[in-house]
Amino acid sequence: MFFPCLKFSFPSERTKRASIVLTPSILVCICHFQEKLLGRRSGGASRMSIVPKENVEVIAQSIGINNLSPDVALALAPDIEYRLREVMQEAIKCMRHSRRTRLTADDVDGALNLRNVEPIYGYVSGGPLRFKRAIGHRDLFYIDDKDVEFKDVIEAPLPKAPLDTGIVCHWLAIEGVQPAIPENAPVEVLAAPSDSKKYEQKDDGIPVDIKLPVKHILSRELQLYFDKITELVVSRSDLVIFKEALVSLATDSGLHPLVPYFTCFIADEVSRGLNDYPLLFALMRVVRSLLQNPHMHIEPYLHQLMPSVVTCLVAKRLGNRFADNHWELRDFTANLVASICKRFGHVYNTLQSRLTKTLVNAFLDPKRTLTQHYGAIQGLAALGPSVVRLLVLPNLESYLRLLEPELLLDKQKNRDEEA
Repeated sequence: MFFPCLKFSFPSERTKRASIVLTPSILVCICHFQEKLLGRRSGGASRMSIVPKENVEVIAQSIGINNLSPDVALALAPDIEYRLREVMQEAIKCMRHSRRTRLTADDVDGALNLRNVEPIYGYVSGGPLRFKRAIGHRDLFYIDDKDVEFKDVIEAPLPKAPLDTGIVCHWLAIEGVQPAIPENAPVEVLAAPSDSKKYEQKDDGIPVDIKLPVKHILSRELQLYFDKITELVVSRSDLVIFKEALVSLATDSGLHPLVPYFTCFIADEVSRGLNDYPLLFALMRVVRSLLQNPHMHIEPYLHQLMPSVVTCLVAKRLGNRFADNHWELRDFTANLVASICKRFGHVYNTLQSRLTKTLVNAFLDPKRTLTQHYGAIQGLAALGPSVVRLLVLPNLESYLRLLEPELLLDKQKNRDEEA
C-alpha cells in the first residue's frame, strides 16, 4: 500500500521553476475547509481544475473513504486547487523572507501555520525526495520510502535525548570589572611571561612556580577622577567645587574600582594629618559620600576604613589651632559611625560590639583626656538609646568620680579669677 502525493510545479522570480510535494495530510486538511461548501455545491456545475477528480478519489481511498461519489470529487477539485494556491503563495512568501531560492518543506509548514492548519509530519528539508510513478496513473506520483522491519526498529538502540532548552545568567561585568568566572573569557595579561612568573627552589631541589599578583589597571578617566578628588580634599576643601565633588562621589556609578584607592588615601592622610583640622573634616565627608553611593560595595574595605573613622572620634587632639572646632568634627564622626553600624551591622555581626567595646574603654579610661571622653560618649549616644541604657548609664557613677578632680580644679580656677 502506498500513499499518493501530488507534485506541482510553478514559476518563481529567482528560478525558472520550483516544485513542492503535497502529501495526503495536506489535502485532507484542505478538504476539512470544504465540508460546509460541499452541500452548497453538490447540485451546481463545477469548473475545470488542474486537480483531476481521480486524484481526489485515490486520496480518499488512502484514508479509508471508499464510497466517494464522482460528483463530490468533481466538486472538491476546484476548491482544493484554490486552497493549494493559497498555501503555495504563503510558502513562497516564507521562502523570500528567508532569502532563499528553493522552496522547502519548512516553508510549507510556515504557510500552514499562518493558516492555522496542522503542519506536515514525516517530511523534512534534509535532501531531495525520490518519486515514483503510480502504476496505472500517468500523473500520480508517490515517494519511494524504504521499507523498515519492525524488528530492526525495536532492537535498535535509543537515540540520545536532546538537550533541554535553558537560560543561564552570569555577570558579564560588575561595576566595570569583569569577574573571573568560567562563562567569561579570561582576561589577558599584557605583561611579559618573564615578569609575571618567578621560579624558586625548595629545599629538595624541586622548582616552585610562583605567580606574582597582577597589577590592578585603572582606566585613564578613573585615574584623572581620583587625582582631582584627592587634590580637592587636600588643598581646596573650602571651595564650592569640593561640594560638587562630594555629590559626584555619592551618586555616580562606575566608581567602585576606586574604593580601595580612596580607602588607602583616607587612612594615610588621617595618620599623617591629625593636626590639620580642615583635612580631617574633608576626609570624613568623603567617607560619608562613599557610604551614600548605592553603586559602591564598600563592605570588603570596612576593616581598613573603620580605624580612620574611630581615630577622628576619640583622638586626643584634632587640629593644631585653638579656633579649630574639633567638637563639631567629633559630632559628625559619631553620626557617621552610627550610620556604618546601621547599614553593615547585619553583614558583620561583631562590628557594633567591637566598636562599643573600644568606645567604652575610651570612656572609662582615666588616662584619656576629656576630649577623648567626649568623643566616646558621643559615639555611644549616636548608636541609640539602648546602647546608652546598657553601657553609659551603668558606668555614669564611676565616670562622675573620675571627673571630680577636674571639677574641683575648675572651681579653684573660678575662685582665683574672682579674687
